[in-house]
Amino acid sequence: QVQFVESGGGLVQPGGSLRLSCAASGSIFSGSFFRVLPMGWYRQAPGKERELVATITGGGTTDYTDSVKGRFTVSRDNAKKIVYLQMNSLKPEDTAVYYCNRRPSWNNYWGQGTQVTVSS
Repeated sequence: QVQFVESGGGLVQPGGSLRLSCAASGSIFSGSFFRVLPMGWYRQAPGKERELVATITGGGTTDYTDSVKGRFTVSRDNAKKIVYLQMNSLKPEDTAVYYCNRRPSWNNYWGQGTQVTVSS
């Protein structure tokens, strides 16, 4: 069984910051499997398709979609099986539900996500 639980979202003014967390759990993550698993943060805005925002490999190599480069930072704590997304200089267009999942995603294991709303 696989479970991803996202947290840390909320309402923030433009220019503000939030730090999202994603905790991975399940028997598949026993041992060192999580350490080598590439993980991604995704988001889905109202009326739009889900998009990949940031990726981090097991070794810590990161990649970002152009719209968040220089503003978002993805990191991971392999011992705790947690992936983070630090979001700075937030814009209204960052408003969405944010999810984490393997990269590429396991489509049967999406979590509930965490809502991020950027508004004045």
